[in-house]
Amino acid sequence: MRTSYVLATALGVLMAAQVWAQPPPKMKMTTEIPPGIATPDKLETRLGTLSLFDGVPDVETAQRVYDNLDFQRGVQAYLNSIQIASMSGMRKGLLEFGPPNTTALLFETLMDSKALWLTPNTTSVYMTSWLELKDEPMVIETPPNVLGIIDDHWFNYVADFGNAGPDKGKGGKFLILPPGYEGEVPKGYHVARTETYGNWVIWRGFQVEGDPASAVATTKKIFRIYALSQKDNPPKMQFINVSGVPNNTIHRMDDAIFEEINEVVQAEPPHGQDPELLGLLASIGIKKGQPFEPDARMKKILEEAADVGAATVRTLAARPRDPAFYFFPGEGVWSTPFPGGSHEFLDDGARVLDARSYFHFYATGITPAMTTKMVGKGSQYAVAYVDAKGEPLDGSRTYGVHLPPNVPAKDFWSFTLYDNQTRAMLQTDQQFPGLDNNKKGLQQNADGSYDVYFGPTAPTGKEGNWIQTIPGKGWNMLFRLYGPLQPWFDKSWRPGDPELVGMRSAK
Repeated sequence: MRTSYVLATALGVLMAAQVWAQPPPKMKMTTEIPPGIATPDKLETRLGTLSLFDGVPDVETAQRVYDNLDFQRGVQAYLNSIQIASMSGMRKGLLEFGPPNTTALLFETLMDSKALWLTPNTTSVYMTSWLELKDEPMVIETPPNVLGIIDDHWFNYVADFGNAGPDKGKGGKFLILPPGYEGEVPKGYHVARTETYGNWVIWRGFQVEGDPASAVATTKKIFRIYALSQKDNPPKMQFINVSGVPNNTIHRMDDAIFEEINEVVQAEPPHGQDPELLGLLASIGIKKGQPFEPDARMKKILEEAADVGAATVRTLAARPRDPAFYFFPGEGVWSTPFPGGSHEFLDDGARVLDARSYFHFYATGITPAMTTKMVGKGSQYAVAYVDAKGEPLDGSRTYGVHLPPNVPAKDFWSFTLYDNQTRAMLQTDQQFPGLDNNKKGLQQNADGSYDVYFGPTAPTGKEGNWIQTIPGKGWNMLFRLYGPLQPWFDKSWRPGDPELVGMRSAK
């Protein structure tokens, strides 16, 4: 009986194929179909040969198409949600030290390379806390003279405080309204609304004559987080010094990144996120209120999607293909993840997807202040992954960067080196893998220019102008201008590209 069924099925398929092989007869209502509407029965693609019967795929083609669709959506979910994973990593890293709202982490003697954070600098006094709201507003009392940001759990901008905020650097009380809040909003606060319950609060203080103590003391005296109902008796804050303490806030780059993204999706209301992105995540099994449990087939696809996603986002950061990403297109290697000058990565209303992926892979903290061109205020950042010849920066070799006279920085300029794998500070024998023009021993050339060196050992007599690298390991760097001046913006001044100045060092 089984044999007869198989033979009958095979015969039916053969007869159908013969029928489909014949062109259909012209009928009374036949209209000439314009070109491009119909799909051929055989398509040679990167997926192999796709077979259809007058527009209907056979079973094998359908499976191949769905596997590819799931893979494509996995890669796009990776690239377009890396910011969500980044915030998941930040939250977990902070809460290892204590509960939200009442714990603040202070890098009292600055952040050094033992901390695994995305591209921090070596000069700011970093301080941070995790804000967790419920149904009522929360108050944040902020110190003066800081650069502070609140970003939500989706990594969207919520508010600035401090020098770029509505308190204008004087410090103040900020009232953060939770998602969907419709209650009374009392006066006397700087008010901001967030679309998520979890929020990252980060602020940078400033050293006074090379000492961070004043910024730390001011924060300990003033900074508080508490529910509005506790305003008459706020709970005490726990301040933890994490300078020199190993801690990780960096997200995963393998397929476990999808687990991190799912944690945020489950924790937050969906209305604060783009429905298109939530739909993309739902298409690979990440959906609010449902367990994320990919079967063996889907798990294998997502593993490959994560591998391709990781290689893709590393390419976007290290070798941008759009000239708009370069400060000096066609003339240098220095790039920016904000090609359109928008903290929302918008260019004439269109989202620059590569820019969003690049930035959130490489760095943290979203605020309009990062992209606003303010002469003499704020800061500007330039990234370099390769040398003047387009080769990856190699820790076994020695490079130099020439800074022409009159570096356009009202306050100061700096270089910091980062590990290509982690994007955290490069871990060498130097506690702080960077230098700035306030560093003791930095030599300036007679014409006012500077030459800065990067390599496993310092060039003789140039120890004060040298940052250490590691033989056999790659690295990248950020050149920062604090208080950037007009020659930077009009491009009449530009830094030299990293150039090889020595032979390969022995490993």
